[in-house]
Amino acid sequence: MRVLVTGGVRSGKSRHAESLLSGAVTYVAPGPTPAEDSDPDWAARIAAHQAARPASWTTLESRDLAAALAVDGPVIVDCLGTWLTAVLDERELWDAPSDDVTAIVLALLGDVVPVLEARDDVVLVTNEVGLGVVPEHRSGRLFRDLLGTVNQVLGAACDEVHLVVAGRVLKL
Repeated sequence: MRVLVTGGVRSGKSRHAESLLSGAVTYVAPGPTPAEDSDPDWAARIAAHQAARPASWTTLESRDLAAALAVDGPVIVDCLGTWLTAVLDERELWDAPSDDVTAIVLALLGDVVPVLEARDDVVLVTNEVGLGVVPEHRSGRLFRDLLGTVNQVLGAACDEVHLVVAGRVLKL
């Protein structure tokens, strides 16, 4: 089964996503690594997540989602928001015209969707960013809009979408 797990920050998304798969799982971490980001809070979050995972799981730090989804065995991608941030950072797209950025992200998703649809053992974790106020800054609005698009495209390619709020799961 392909499942997209969404919800707010610290809602229990990752814990729920991890409960959906067992065995030799590949945990895809598409965000910044501690070596790339000197933020000690971020490093502590990564370490806590890694310590909580079963010993049979392997971590794959990759922003190439299509390639990461092509590995053998069950896969969790946590999370699409950090993937999108890395895409925007690496390509220096934060100030590019919105339509151009959307086209680039959709092209990347065009590579991801066929690989995702060919699998039956993937859980994608993402943030729900469309329920709050309109961000004050352009970068916040760009991110919110793009992540909403990413969630819609990948959600459509999944069998189920789970919304996690306060540790409770609602299957949409």
